[in-house]
Amino acid sequence: MKPTDLKNKTNQELNNLLREYRGKLSNFSFELEASALKDSSQIKKTKKEIARILTLLTSQNSQTLNPKT
Repeated sequence: MKPTDLKNKTNQELNNLLREYRGKLSNFSFELEASALKDSSQIKKTKKEIARILTLLTSQNSQTLNPKT
């Protein structure tokens, strides 16, 4: 997902996406251990998406706590 798409989402939508990506990551980890994962780069891509979402959530939370005037 593109960063511009993520910026337009609400906190609730970002939290739902975060939960979804964390679920995917755990499934990829299980598949990797069972040698069923064909594309191991998906793990790295999923971790990056999780980091993007967490960064946006953190920045949105800090803006609500310290609004710029």
